[in-house]
Amino acid sequence: MKRFVVGITGASGVIIGIRLIEELLRRDFDVIGILTKNALSVVEHEIGKDFQLPPKAHFFDEHDGTAPINSSSFLIDSMVVAPCSMKTLAAIASGYSENLIIRAAENQLRTNRPLILSPRETPLSQANLENMLKLRQAGAIICPSMAAYYHLPKSIDEMTDFFVGKILDLLGIANDLYQRWGADFHFE
Repeated sequence: MKRFVVGITGASGVIIGIRLIEELLRRDFDVIGILTKNALSVVEHEIGKDFQLPPKAHFFDEHDGTAPINSSSFLIDSMVVAPCSMKTLAAIASGYSENLIIRAAENQLRTNRPLILSPRETPLSQANLENMLKLRQAGAIICPSMAAYYHLPKSIDEMTDFFVGKILDLLGIANDLYQRWGADFHFE
């Protein structure tokens, strides 16, 4: 059974992390979720006050010092931070482990296990770009939630599925959440 950690920070686009958790659970993977305090505020604003977290995932408070993922000896297959705020990205890049998301991400990097960061910000500053480069050089995959239009999305849900599908691709998980470019191409 594969085990994934999904961190959701206080950047716009929290639905991407939530939908990713739902898709991983739908495939019967073990999922650990972490939402920052700021992420909870964004959830309330972007999704609504009545939103309920997926019940099959195990959620930890961002400041839970007893969570097993504080230790690199607790094995997880991959970690995704989506959306990843620039504050969290900078903290991971500099090794400033002020919360559980950053600590778990640091564990992934120092043990050479997969870490996918999905920054959600525009425009990007020089510091943002330098932090992304630093993290890429350290082994993280940087997968910004950048819109694509070749699949002719007709709704926010279709745009969200595109982002989630791209992350699932990076995790090596088969999915049909979005129309792939060249999907109608056939080898003879």
